[in-house]
Amino acid sequence: MNSASSGVRKTACVRIGGALAAFSLLFALPQAANAARQNNDVPAWLDSHVGDGPNQIAWPVLKRARALYMQRVAEGKVKNACYFAMDATKPNDPGDGKTGGRFYIVCEAAQSFEAMSAGHGSGKNLGGVADFSNGRTCARNFGNALDSNLTMGGSYLTSEIKTSFKGYYKASGGAQAAYLRSFLQFDGEGETANARQRAIGGHAAAKVGGICMMKNASSPYANKEGYVPFGSLITYAGGRSDGCTSWSPADASEVIGKVKDNPTTLYIYPESKDIEAVAKAAAAKAPLVNTGLYWNDDCLKAIGKPKFWAKAQLEPVIEKYKADHPPLPAKPIPICN
Repeated sequence: MNSASSGVRKTACVRIGGALAAFSLLFALPQAANAARQNNDVPAWLDSHVGDGPNQIAWPVLKRARALYMQRVAEGKVKNACYFAMDATKPNDPGDGKTGGRFYIVCEAAQSFEAMSAGHGSGKNLGGVADFSNGRTCARNFGNALDSNLTMGGSYLTSEIKTSFKGYYKASGGAQAAYLRSFLQFDGEGETANARQRAIGGHAAAKVGGICMMKNASSPYANKEGYVPFGSLITYAGGRSDGCTSWSPADASEVIGKVKDNPTTLYIYPESKDIEAVAKAAAAKAPLVNTGLYWNDDCLKAIGKPKFWAKAQLEPVIEKYKADHPPLPAKPIPICN
């Protein structure tokens, strides 16, 4: 069970002058959490999806996602009946062969709630200079620097959808199929304001790998010599991204379909203020249940403490590294046998 904000659904063994006080604390924290939700008009059906269990949404994440959505609806910027949220502090791959549910679609009018997997930014390891890389399961590093491949928490609006050809692959039955992947652009504000500049959005966690060039002059995607890229279709729903939000192909179709010509809000947790506060508490070995902060327990144990890399800090480091390590000339893609 995770350490939810303000002690939601979890009370540590805190000794406050004897068993009676401890019992009172155990009883009071869930009551206070429920009162807070009632004060924010969270409907009862949605409250049942709030918590630290599998496919549940932590209260701080839902609270901010709802507030963002309602604000944009009031401003007339959003008319969609659904909104999105993501908890990037949760594990994406629990290690049991299943992907973790940490991206949420909430449609309150229809009383619909869905949790699905979503990849986080891989980050990078600039050998000997800076290491802001992330593992597959839990993200430790977050940031908004260009070319950092990091996830940035905060407020977004979904925008246009771009579909591009990624190559041919051998489909079931041996037929060759063209893989077209749709990319949902996000627009941000504040610390996420450079989302478009960073090409941050959402897409299926799939690609065509092991590419060679295949002769297919009749293809609309053929180059001037009549060749097209051909390879194997690879899905990585339990993996990482270049800083975007990535879903399984089936989930990507559902998510993108909900916002086609009908934008909505996406709130990604955590923001820089959350990361810095949790890092400070972790360094002081202060249990989050006593601080009012939130982070997924399993991932906090795995990463020790999170770190936020601000663009002003990291972008000069990345630019200097690229200048000192220019890319090697690209090798020609081989012709398919």
